[in-house]
Amino acid sequence: MNDNPPGPDVKLIEQHIRVTAALIVREMSTRYGSKPGGYLWAVFDPVAHVAMMTLIFQAFARMPALGLSFPLFFASGYLPFTFYQRMSSFMAGTMKANKALLSYPVVSPFDAIVSRFILQLMTDALVSVLILFLIVELGGVSQHMNLAGMVEAAGAAAVLGLGIGTVNIVMFARFSLYDKIFGIINRPLFLISGVFFLPENMPGPIRDFVLYNPLAHIIMWFRGAIYPEYRADGLDRGYVLDIALACVFLGLALLMVSAREIREERP
Repeated sequence: MNDNPPGPDVKLIEQHIRVTAALIVREMSTRYGSKPGGYLWAVFDPVAHVAMMTLIFQAFARMPALGLSFPLFFASGYLPFTFYQRMSSFMAGTMKANKALLSYPVVSPFDAIVSRFILQLMTDALVSVLILFLIVELGGVSQHMNLAGMVEAAGAAAVLGLGIGTVNIVMFARFSLYDKIFGIINRPLFLISGVFFLPENMPGPIRDFVLYNPLAHIIMWFRGAIYPEYRADGLDRGYVLDIALACVFLGLALLMVSAREIREERP
């Protein structure tokens, strides 16, 4: 029997796990409040959004571009997009939200980033499961869905959001004008990423332009897992993963170089 005490590396890992767990609890309390209603609202809001957009679409079109269910078609584009959008937005505020805690030596920027990533991923996953469950049960939708494919696409969207959000931590802190520039670029993505349409149905030049957007590929990836008959012409999973991982590595590199400056930045 080996009674040797754990080495310094093991102790460091255990410390990071404890700090990350504590930060998750703190983030939940800060973001959603101490009462269950705060977290329930975070779940209810996207459910209401899908319902509202479904009613709007049904008023202007007789049939969705795929399948027979308007709620399912819209959700198949909206859900993967929100994995990116909510993640990138939440991650970008990591340092400002935890500035006081980051003054303690045991709390690192990495701990704050991991805690926020886990919390947002759990929230988005719960929202997605709830929305799809309601659509299937209340809408009478009966079709085989590829759960593994949905998880892969949602995971790619979350990692892309992590990367963009981590880059923005540094860029927002160092360049005040960048916040406005990023907002201008990011705002129309909801309309041009394929949430409401299928990129392959667009005219050639427009389709080619849309497919430069990794979010369009993520939505096609997610839809392909929901609709077995959907071929998703032009989908490039490798393109998505390359960009997502490149953004993560770039964000972490920028954070390592600028961590001290960001810690000392005045709010």
